[in-house]
Amino acid sequence: MRPKTGIGAHVSTRGGFVQAAKRAYEMGATAFQYFPKNPRSLSLKRLDPKDAAQCRDWCETHGLASIAHSPYPTNPALGMTRGEAGFHAVVDSIRNDLEISDACGSVGTVVHFGHLQARDPLEGYHNLIQCLDTVLEQWQGEAKILLENQAGDHGPMGTTMEEMIQIRKLSRYPEHIAFCFDTCHAFASGMWTAGDEAALLDKGRRLGYWDALAAVHFNDSKYASGLNKDRHARIGQGEIGYSSMQNLLQSPEIHQSVVVLETEAGEDGTHREDIKIMRSWL
Repeated sequence: MRPKTGIGAHVSTRGGFVQAAKRAYEMGATAFQYFPKNPRSLSLKRLDPKDAAQCRDWCETHGLASIAHSPYPTNPALGMTRGEAGFHAVVDSIRNDLEISDACGSVGTVVHFGHLQARDPLEGYHNLIQCLDTVLEQWQGEAKILLENQAGDHGPMGTTMEEMIQIRKLSRYPEHIAFCFDTCHAFASGMWTAGDEAALLDKGRRLGYWDALAAVHFNDSKYASGLNKDRHARIGQGEIGYSSMQNLLQSPEIHQSVVVLETEAGEDGTHREDIKIMRSWL
């Protein structure tokens, strides 16, 4: 059975997926995030069944949870605005990421909510639902799409819990969609401010957001709340600060998922120091 909780960081897949798992384990992690293919392209990657199986089996043996992260150009909110070929390029890429992450035994693959500059804001939501439903049609794997909240640097789309919940609810396949909560993005968008964790957690409970949470990007922020600037900082070294980060991690809603850092490495070139701090909080 694939592990579904743990603490770790984003790691390189240099040498293969099983090497990514070992790299995370060596720095004291119990979870990790990886790119299933080139992070700057939607080009598909042929699955190496042997490498994926080795990664899955090694993680199960050593108790490591994992999540994948779809490439940066993935923008499901664009829909057909880039033509039918552009739409299917995104669909095929996400499906490719799901297949790879499922073979590796991962919880799922993180997909950004996406953005669209249009007169009718509902157009972007419609496009997103259409894209996710097309990807998930006939999908039988265990890996899920992990829809991530955004910082608001490209517009207001995807910056609220309500949007995440509605998209999942309106999809034909909600059982294949879960959430990835990015702490820096939530802070940057103004969803919460440091010291107000109780209100954030309570709102998520009332809405049922945490019930579908599967992953957390545990990042501090280099900029103040509400500025819509997506700039990650190491825990305790940004505007959110140690106290608020600790309060969040200690809440069962957060630490009962795959929690990974997407921040700068420490002086030793790894996230060992920050992972040790996070584990001490628990």
